[in-house]
Amino acid sequence: MRVAIIQARCGSTRFPEKIFADICGLPLIWHVIDRLSYCTKIDKKMIATTINKSDNSLEKWAKEQCVPVFRGSENDVLNRYYRAAKSLDLKDEDIIIRITADDPFKEPALIDKVIETVEKREADFAYNNNPPTFPEGLDCEVFTMQSLETADKNATDSYEREHVTQYMYRHPEIFKGKNISQSDDLSYIRLTLDTAEDYKMTSEIYQHLFKENHLFTLIDVLRLFEKYPEIREINSAVKRSDMYKNTNHGKNQ
Repeated sequence: MRVAIIQARCGSTRFPEKIFADICGLPLIWHVIDRLSYCTKIDKKMIATTINKSDNSLEKWAKEQCVPVFRGSENDVLNRYYRAAKSLDLKDEDIIIRITADDPFKEPALIDKVIETVEKREADFAYNNNPPTFPEGLDCEVFTMQSLETADKNATDSYEREHVTQYMYRHPEIFKGKNISQSDDLSYIRLTLDTAEDYKMTSEIYQHLFKENHLFTLIDVLRLFEKYPEIREINSAVKRSDMYKNTNHGKNQ
């Protein structure tokens, strides 16, 4: 079994209710789930949200879309993930794909490639962001149920509890990890949605490229940037994730 667990909640400091932000007439969370439907190696999708009342609307929406929902701790996201996986009765060797709900540009072929790395037992924890060569927002982390259980049982640091995979990154002696990279370093590009600037850029890209029942890819986005470089500049000043902000690439490259 290969399950994508989508980490989502309505609360957001910089962009409240962003998972329901309108993009081409559909909510952000719809687009995230829709792009996963193009993956060939995902058997099941589930949303893992919090027990907060503010997330009642997310649970209601998910049920209307026939997407299973698990509700758990807001801050102990690691345990929320583990309990969500347990609710599906996953076995040790079953595979979990970690998806964040603010990334409407996930690349299905890339996700399949990372899944395949774990599926072939080349790693029990595979990722494409350490170090990153893909744009921020195309992150993909895949691990076995056994790895998730080990992390949940042993992680004590609050940062490790809040960020699902940090215990795995910090303990390579326990987890056989593998990074998937590409020759062209595109980590200077930001394709995630966390601010008003990100939303504006995302909306611009979708207005140009989105059609229902049609998948646009990173190549399409890059071609769009070549034609309209001003679109990529919209969110160029946004504070980046620690993993990406030290890139050597200039914003005009």
